[in-house]
Amino acid sequence: MNAELGRRAAAELVGTAFLVMAVVGSGIAASRLSPGDTGLQLLENSLVTGAALVALILALQPVSAAFNPVVTLVERALGLLSTTTAAALVVAQVVGGLVGVVLANLMFDLDAVSLSGTERSGGHLWLAEVVATLGLVVIIFGSVRSGRTDTVAYAVAGYITAAYWFTSSTSFANPAVTVARMFSDTFAGIAPGSVPPFLLAQVAGGALALGLVRLLYPTTEETP
Repeated sequence: MNAELGRRAAAELVGTAFLVMAVVGSGIAASRLSPGDTGLQLLENSLVTGAALVALILALQPVSAAFNPVVTLVERALGLLSTTTAAALVVAQVVGGLVGVVLANLMFDLDAVSLSGTERSGGHLWLAEVVATLGLVVIIFGSVRSGRTDTVAYAVAGYITAAYWFTSSTSFANPAVTVARMFSDTFAGIAPGSVPPFLLAQVAGGALALGLVRLLYPTTEETP
């Protein structure tokens, strides 16, 4: 691994770790601070996640700030990354997510790892993950391919904060984060058996988004 790829992988690992800490940690805090009020807990969870996304993307975007294997795979499909680079970044994202969930659990005096018992299964939830991931990818690449890279942090954070509420799945929309959330039996957790369909739905959403991005934001070479 060359130095540049090492820097990018480190940024993806650190960024994904902090993103998972924000999601899982704020979920734990919300359930403790607002017991019995699921709506308020979700509001707290979504606002913290959105705020963390703004900060993390602004700080790490000059190096690498996808924090999401689907986004990285779409970058590969668009020819923006080599296969080797994409693979290294996806591994870093998954590892970062696992580091983040362990740290979140420990910061709230819980076992480092506890498998979630929260079942999230059903066609409506899988559809929601397709929609959530499709929207996220279009938001990211729509901003980038229209020359507004400096708006990505705010666009992504705003979208994810909203998607917590308008999708029935609360918009996981990220395979690395989904896998990590399996290891925390807390507010943001997901049972291991619920993970594979979520991952498939997220990949499907990314694939659909890839076609939509190419249609809506063609590159110079693709423009007639």
